[in-house]
Amino acid sequence: QVQLVESGGGLVQAGGSLRLSCVVSGSIFSVNAMGWYRQAPGKQRELVARISSGGRTDYADSVKGRFTISRDNAKNTVFLQMNSLKPEDTSVYYCNRQSSYWNWGQGTQVTVSS
Repeated sequence: QVQLVESGGGLVQAGGSLRLSCVVSGSIFSVNAMGWYRQAPGKQRELVARISSGGRTDYADSVKGRFTISRDNAKNTVFLQMNSLKPEDTSVYYCNRQSSYWNWGQGTQVTVSS
């Protein structure tokens, strides 16, 4: 069974940075396109960044130029570097593959104060 463990969230002031990590176990990580998602209270979960198995990246317009997704296949880990954080980035952040989702992990809370 695949397990997703996200970490790295926290409380940060606007303009600050955080680096999220997600370790994937129980699957062949390297062949999967991966994404970082976020869900704020009362809102639908949205995809903010994705990375193909070959390393191609794509971003939601709301985070383009501020967030960077990367992966380390040797460590079964996907990262999200978040810079210039804004209060509207406050959410629980999750990782998963881009389709045929695995069971969601617990996520990591990111809170950006103004």
